[in-house]
Amino acid sequence: MASNVLFFLFAGFAIACAISMVYHKNPLYSAVSLVGVFIALSCIYITLAAPFIAAVQVLIYAGAIMVLVVFVIMLLNMDDDKPLSRLRYLYAVGGGLGLILLAQTFFIFYAVMRTPKHAVNADETAGNTLSIGTAMYTEYLLPVEIVGVLLLMAIIGGVILVRRFDPGHLKLVVDNELERRHEEDEKDDFRIAL
Repeated sequence: MASNVLFFLFAGFAIACAISMVYHKNPLYSAVSLVGVFIALSCIYITLAAPFIAAVQVLIYAGAIMVLVVFVIMLLNMDDDKPLSRLRYLYAVGGGLGLILLAQTFFIFYAVMRTPKHAVNADETAGNTLSIGTAMYTEYLLPVEIVGVLLLMAIIGGVILVRRFDPGHLKLVVDNELERRHEEDEKDDFRIAL
């Protein structure tokens, strides 16, 4: 009984944070609301006896990924945009899709309540922290390292893409790149004009 109460409490908190995330116009407030969703999901995982997934949810999503999202938001320095009146029909589309999602949620809730309940032996279930850690750093060490290198490359690429040069410095960078490629005759080409 207590687990049901905790589930509905954390689910309600996750839904409230998700609504807050969509409602706010400031992307920083939306990012903070998304952190609330991730923490509520982590609490739901704990009630489902999945401590590893709960810890990963907090460490990776609420921690590392959201730091990167906030970092990109700060680098982009987004100004307040005026609302677009030409996209008002999307409210009706979003409402219809929301009703479909609500119907699907009730169907899944009904299907779960009708399934028979079996006792679960916690010692025999796969997915505890020790078995996942052992598999990750023995059998699957190469894929874990490859993913780490790919994430590092993505971070470096993101930082390079958001660098802002003044037009004079940017022209100098483009001219140096053209000289390096031995294409000096294309310096005044209108296609690469700044």
